[in-house]
Amino acid sequence: MPISFDSALGIHQKALSIRTVRTELIASNIANADTPGYKARDIDFKAALMTIVNQSKSSSSASLSTTHSKHIQNNAMNNNAEILYRVPNQSSFDGNTVDEQLEKSAFSENAIRYQASLTFLEGKFRGMLAAIKGE
Repeated sequence: MPISFDSALGIHQKALSIRTVRTELIASNIANADTPGYKARDIDFKAALMTIVNQSKSSSSASLSTTHSKHIQNNAMNNNAEILYRVPNQSSFDGNTVDEQLEKSAFSENAIRYQASLTFLEGKFRGMLAAIKGE
């Protein structure tokens, strides 16, 4: 019987792709902390992961359709993550909604969770390798 990586690895491989997009968004927020009018963006990780899990169960993939050739494709939608705007805790005079401390905290938490998924996947691969070798 062939090995199904989807069943062997669980949701961690999907979680990594969402965490990668989230890392890019948070890094962009931090980089634009002093840009007037910049709106902080993020992903609802739990909702994005549930969307992936539900799509995997139904075996149908949702795609973003455009009605005009000049419409911009949303790459995060391809990772099943809806990009949301962060609601600011305190408004600023220049319209920027980035809270640097909040963003740095979110970045650190996301990095730790990303590393945890990588560690889990490493263990899974080691287990499969041991099974193949007959250990």
